[in-house]
Amino acid sequence: MSQEQTHLLLPADSAWLALERPDNPMTITVMLRVDGLTAPRLRSFLAHYWLAWERFRRVPVAGVAGWAWQPDPQFDLRHHLDVALDRFTPAQLQDWVSARLNQPLPRRRPLWKFWLAPNAEGGAALVLRLHHCYGDGMALLSVFEQICPASPRQPPAVYGAPETGDLQRWLKAAQRWLADSVGPVTGAGDAELVSAPNTSGADVPARALDLLERFTGNSLRLVHEASGLAVSAQDSPSALRRPLLGRRQCRWSAPVPLTQFRDVARAAHTTINDVLLACVTGALRERLQLSPEALEQAVLHGANPVDIRHRLPPELSPAPGQLGNGIGTVFVPLPVDGHSPLERLYRLKQETRRLKASWQPGVAWALTASAALLPEAVRRPAVDLLSRKASAVISNVPGTSQPRYLAGCKITEQMFWVPQAGAIGLGISIVSYAGQVQFGVVADESILAGPEAFVVGCLAELDALSGLLVQSTRR
Repeated sequence: MSQEQTHLLLPADSAWLALERPDNPMTITVMLRVDGLTAPRLRSFLAHYWLAWERFRRVPVAGVAGWAWQPDPQFDLRHHLDVALDRFTPAQLQDWVSARLNQPLPRRRPLWKFWLAPNAEGGAALVLRLHHCYGDGMALLSVFEQICPASPRQPPAVYGAPETGDLQRWLKAAQRWLADSVGPVTGAGDAELVSAPNTSGADVPARALDLLERFTGNSLRLVHEASGLAVSAQDSPSALRRPLLGRRQCRWSAPVPLTQFRDVARAAHTTINDVLLACVTGALRERLQLSPEALEQAVLHGANPVDIRHRLPPELSPAPGQLGNGIGTVFVPLPVDGHSPLERLYRLKQETRRLKASWQPGVAWALTASAALLPEAVRRPAVDLLSRKASAVISNVPGTSQPRYLAGCKITEQMFWVPQAGAIGLGISIVSYAGQVQFGVVADESILAGPEAFVVGCLAELDALSGLLVQSTRR
């Protein structure tokens, strides 16, 4: 096997490069508040621990055989870290982070960068932007959990990974998984794909294209029969479905104790996740800008990223501590037509129960993984199909229950924003960490001109739920 073939991007990774749009970059953004973090400490930390993952020194390059990871011959950590010495107030910090979201990453270098504001009010702010092709949110969490221990005096013990992607092995495993999941993918060339270990790098995409192009048709039929995704109603026209401008703003809430959500869930006999989704649904209802009559008939879905690593065979799933992509999507109907917070909460409870056994996440993952290997005429309809089924991406990022330490400094808050594919211009983040929850939003300026009102709306819905449940228990 040639060195070039060894480092070809796996389809689950290269798909995010194929989904890239000028007005909707496929980057993950992380913001950490880290008490006492300084630029020298961060530089030393990144050089020793972050760069232990070989992929972070590589840049994805398009070639005849597809996208490949190539070492950056001019790699210099100074290109990937900027320091702002301003004493940002909370409002100024949110504007500064928004500006970073709109700052493109140079394509000639590895597609990640850190920004540090050590003098921000409330503690240093550390921002990371990383292209999704390097790994999904769960992979990134795994990286931070390895290099950010639970004690300031405990150095990371196990960390880093070489770049060992094997496209041939991945495709063979994908074919076996698809056959087991949706039935045999028949047609000339299937056996040849599995039995040709010496296939040249240039032939691999063509053979993968043949396999995945036929699977796309099977997948859509499977979705039609099993979950109704292909024939489900599209989201109603609303203020959340406008052409994108390509300029984004982000905001995040103050931390809220997790116990507040747990108390509501316990009183309502739902899960904490149901309560979190209810808070988002209430805030979205206020942003649709629909008449009362239109609101009664409104259809709205949230695209919810789901970790499917446990559903995939080991050859397809990134191993713990390794970079890669193992995220599917489930489309959750959001009852914005519900007249009260409690009605919306109980209807969400029913929807989430129904979707727990859904095949949607696996099908969406397979369709996404095929994106880079399908021609534009096939890829665009598949992406449009999925993006028309939702007006927002809603990510629920689970953090550690105990605080972590970066370079010996305590992480007091963490926030994630994930990309929104296709024409979706609104991303909503729910992040739990160290016994607290924060809501975050990133929105194209055409969708939400003032995103801070959205996070206020999420907290207002929580207060309304708490008040209604207190009243019901007193009766």
